[in-house]
This record gives sequence, structure tokens and C-alpha cells, in this order.
Amino acid sequence: MISPLATGLDAGAGAVVSAGLAAGFYSYASLWPGSRIFGKALTAPERPGELALTFDDGPNATWTPRLLEILAEHSVHATFFLLGARAASHPELVRQMAGAGHTIGNHSWSHPNLARTGARRVREELRQTSETLEQIAGAPVKFFRPPFGARRPAVFRIAREMGLVTVLWNAMTSDWSEASAETIAGNLVSGIGRLQERGRAANIVLHDGGHRDPAANREPSVTAARMLIERYKGTHRFVALDAWS
Repeated sequence: MISPLATGLDAGAGAVVSAGLAAGFYSYASLWPGSRIFGKALTAPERPGELALTFDDGPNATWTPRLLEILAEHSVHATFFLLGARAASHPELVRQMAGAGHTIGNHSWSHPNLARTGARRVREELRQTSETLEQIAGAPVKFFRPPFGARRPAVFRIAREMGLVTVLWNAMTSDWSEASAETIAGNLVSGIGRLQERGRAANIVLHDGGHRDPAANREPSVTAARMLIERYKGTHRFVALDAWS
């Protein structure tokens, strides 16, 4: 005979396991860049010779100007996913990006985890950022990258209603915490190689700013960007995301 206590323990254990599986499923669906469970996003097409350099969390008063110099030196156009609050503090850098032909995207106002943020605030984060960027740059904002890549169905719906294309990535390393530009570039080169073998272009994420620290040191990321450009400029085509939409 099975005791009521044992039955209760089994039921409790089952509930814990089910909750854990549900949490794991939600984490994968909302955070893994390759997941399409909650909605489709722009990542990269089947164009293995193309590389899109994208930069998140800027602008940064020290490192964004240096990055813009490197891009200009090599005639490379990139995509900048800007935080609205940072852009409002450095409008001259936003205008410089736009004037140089770079694509400017929405990265929210304050970098919350949108998979855990109420719909009203999600809408306000995106609206305020797009309006600020468009006012400064004088051009419509088309692309949106959710902070941390975190999304859920409501995030996709709100972005669509605002005319924004949600963008993820397929090539990233922990450049925000890695002190070695060589390690950052090496990790990305390995990822680009794997994508090339699968016949895919690379949507590369680096950071020219920091959502926690407006003065974050992004020298390793900027140097890694230069290293990637110098490595691939003779064999690959660097594009802004407009080329894929």
C-alpha cells in the first residue's frame, strides 16, 4: 500500500520538476538568440560572404568617436543599437553616426529585460527611444534589438505595431567583460568560420557602450572591431542591416 505521505511527496516532486522544465523552456524561448518560439526576428541571411558589424549600448563619449574613426578609415558602415537615455545625453554622436551613413537602431531607453517587463512599459521604452533618435538623426528608426535579446510575444507585437523590425544575432562573445581584444576577435573569427561553413552571413554583436556604466571602457571591443575589419575587408563584404531587410 502506498502511503498518503509518499503520494504527496511524489506529487510535490513532480510539480517541482514541471516548474523547472517550464522555467527552462521560457528561458530558452525568450533569451536564446536562435529560438523562434516567441516570434521571428532578423538575424542573418544565407550570404556567407557578408558580415554585419552591430554595436550595442552606446553612445559612449570616449569610445564611440574612436570607433567611428576606424569605420570611416576603412569605409565600413555599421549598425548602432542605441540606448535612448545615452543618445539624449550625446546627440552630437548620434548625428555623427547618421551623417556617416551608419544605421541607427532602437535598443530601448534604459535596457530592461523586456521578457519580464509589462507591456505598457515596453511600449514606452520603445516609443521614447525611437522618437528621440528620429528627432536627433532626422530619419526614421527601422530596427530594434531587445536588451539581452530578451523577448516574448508581446514584445514582438509591440515592435511590429511601431514599425520596428526585431533583430537578434548569430555571432557574439562576452566583449563587455573580456579585457583582451585578441580573445574577443579570436572568438568571433571562430564563430564566423562556423557560420561560413553553414552558408550563413554573420550578424556580429560588439559593445561601444555599457548599460550600467555610461563611461565603460570599451577599448577591447573597439580594437577587436578594427582587427575584424582588417582581417576580412579583402575577402568579405561589410554591410549595415539595411542590406538584409
